Parts: sequence; C-alpha cells; structure tokens
Amino acid sequence: MKSIKIMFAVCSFGALISACTQSNSSSQNDSSTPDSIEAVPQKAVLKDSDVNSVYSNYIDLKNALVSAKSSEAQTASAKLSDALLKIKGCETTSELAGKISASSDLKSQRSDFTVLSADIIALMKNSEIESGTLYVQYCPMANSGNGGSWLASNSEIRNPYFGDEMMNCGEVKEEFKKK
Repeated sequence: MKSIKIMFAVCSFGALISACTQSNSSSQNDSSTPDSIEAVPQKAVLKDSDVNSVYSNYIDLKNALVSAKSSEAQTASAKLSDALLKIKGCETTSELAGKISASSDLKSQRSDFTVLSADIIALMKNSEIESGTLYVQYCPMANSGNGGSWLASNSEIRNPYFGDEMMNCGEVKEEFKKK
C-alpha cells in the first residue's frame, strides 16, 4: 500500500511539472501580448461570492475609465450597481454606481468614481480575501488637486482619473491580502 501511495505521488508530481512546463513554454513562444489595461491581471479572489462580484465589476469599471471608454464604464457600472444591491448596507453605493451608468460624460463618470471608490475600498478592507492581493492606489492630482483613490488588481499604476493624459500618476498606498 505504501508503494502505491509513493508511486501516485511521483506520477502526480510529474504531471504537475509537465503542465507547468507546457504553460511556460507556450507563453514564452507567444509573441503577441494581450491589449489589456493591467498586464496579466491576477484578480484577487474574495471569500464571499457577492463581494467578489462587486470587486470584479469594479475592476472592469476602473479599466474602462483608464481607457477613457465612457460606454464601457456605463456597462460596467450598471453591473456593479446590480452586484452591490446583493450586499446589505450597500444600497447608497449602488446608487453611486447607477449614477455613473446613467452618464455618458467621461469627466462626470470620473468625478463620481472618487466617492464610489472610497465606499468600495471600505467594503474590500472589511472583506475576507481568499487569494491574491488588492492594491489601493492614490493620485494626488485627481479631482482638481483634492486627490483620489482606487482599487487595482496589481501594483502597476493605471490612473482612472486621467487615463492617457497621466497614466502613471499615482502610487500604491495600501495592500489587502489574505489574513
């Protein structure tokens, strides 16, 4: 029985090594890179599925604002609004997301994103993370010099308040990880 367990462990380990090698070689040989906002986004996973849905939709909204795509921001914020309604106490935050989805003006969307982000950051700060890291980033120049924070799924700065105008303006202020 012991020899069967050892043989199973060796075979499992070999399969794992083989899978990792294939994944690495295919990604190294792929000369095309995805046209994404966050390089190889590795979104954190939150234990509560409703909170995880909020996080995922929020990142989609943030990426739409980074890309200056007002219509995508409308779609993402509408989904975010619906996801927020599933969490008790997030009704007001859902209304903020709804306000963004009702506007096609990028400047207005970015302005409303500030208050929305503060609420979402507070929600995430008090949520249990299953894996990954959430990054709180901050740009002191956002909102006419009053500053603005946002969540990101990696540490690379991609500013949703200015997009291409000042893509890298900001810094990581805080990280939320599994406790």
